[in-house]
Amino acid sequence: MVRDKTPTAQETFLQMAQAAGLRGRLLVTIGLLVLVRLGIFIPVPGIDRAKFAAGIQNLPVLGFLDIFTGGGISALGIFALGILPFINASIIMQLLTAAIPALEDLQKNEGEAGRRKISQITRYVALGWAVIQSAGITLGLLRPYATTPGVWFTVETVLALTAGSMFVMWVSELITERGIGNGASLLIFVNIVAVLPRTLGNTIEFAQQGGREAVAQVVILLLVFLVMIVGIVFVQEGTRRIPIISARRQVGRRLYRERTSYLPLRLNQGGVMPIIFASAVLILPSSLAGFFGGEGTVGRVVNQIAIALQPGRWLYVVAYLLLILFFSYFYASLIVNPVDMSQNLKKMGASIPGIRPGKATSTYLENVLNRLTFLGAIFLGIVATVPTLVEGATGVTTFRGLGATSLLILVGVAIDTAKQIQTYVISQRYEGMVKQ
Repeated sequence: MVRDKTPTAQETFLQMAQAAGLRGRLLVTIGLLVLVRLGIFIPVPGIDRAKFAAGIQNLPVLGFLDIFTGGGISALGIFALGILPFINASIIMQLLTAAIPALEDLQKNEGEAGRRKISQITRYVALGWAVIQSAGITLGLLRPYATTPGVWFTVETVLALTAGSMFVMWVSELITERGIGNGASLLIFVNIVAVLPRTLGNTIEFAQQGGREAVAQVVILLLVFLVMIVGIVFVQEGTRRIPIISARRQVGRRLYRERTSYLPLRLNQGGVMPIIFASAVLILPSSLAGFFGGEGTVGRVVNQIAIALQPGRWLYVVAYLLLILFFSYFYASLIVNPVDMSQNLKKMGASIPGIRPGKATSTYLENVLNRLTFLGAIFLGIVATVPTLVEGATGVTTFRGLGATSLLILVGVAIDTAKQIQTYVISQRYEGMVKQ
């Protein structure tokens, strides 16, 4: 068996069953995900559910929100907010880290202690944002359907939704630390998968009732989705290999020759996170509109913005494209630092053929990274908007809210999690070699 090749599916499943460490992480991940799903069905008290179900049927933004909460809002569970406040807090903190030198110093120069401080601040921001979103949902969406509306109902509901959101945030961090994959991404992944049966059922019903024309429309849309999945995999796996040459060096009496290798730069450095963050930002106006209730000048302005940014409208598509582009560049700047890469190459005695070490190397890497990020962001934008346009052309609206955003998240999270499992399998190989 070749030790450094990618593990086969058979070897991966064998290690998942036999290796105690990997098996334990998988069981922890599955158990915590099931726990969060169960919490969605623990009801928020004091609401007339029949009236609520009838009143929210024609709210298009609710279907979009339900994708990220796994039906938590329509089910009125205590985990209705899910991981959204934590995602929004992460966006705010990453923007502040880039803008405030003290936070940037914490992240870059303080090591693990600095990152822990930033994580703690992010949790406090998530708590504040959870209170705001809980108040917005309670006052703007739930209060008209309360059996005994009043101050106590508002306080009780806000506390229940906020506590549920904080518990979900804690579970996501536990999955990241002791399980497999990124906890926040996996929670969104599970929530999307949870609404797929209902969406597919509605699509089948649409095809049965509409005859041959409806069947043809559904088939066209599904083919577009399949093409998008293939495209997403290529973008997620796409890399630019920059050749590097290690200089000859002598250690004692031994002379090491020049070695040629490569520096991989991913086409999409941020993975699925630009899509998640762009979607979370587009949800903000709806949350704020519920909080203000459409009253006052600010409330009316926020309400108009929320209406204009409803899924399917042209302004939503434009804003979505711009946000994907912004967060792609933002994440690339956080993950890859051309200056640091140039300095590391210089310390290792390596260089890029035809490029002088130092500033010229960092400039070259920055230009390559900018071009790659632009291409990746444009492709992500196309993948995110084309299915929505095809939905409008075919008239198949049963996937509304699911669309390419969810498709991108599903494929991206699946690839990232599979890679992490493969990493554990490869580490088990080397542990076996050491024991031998």
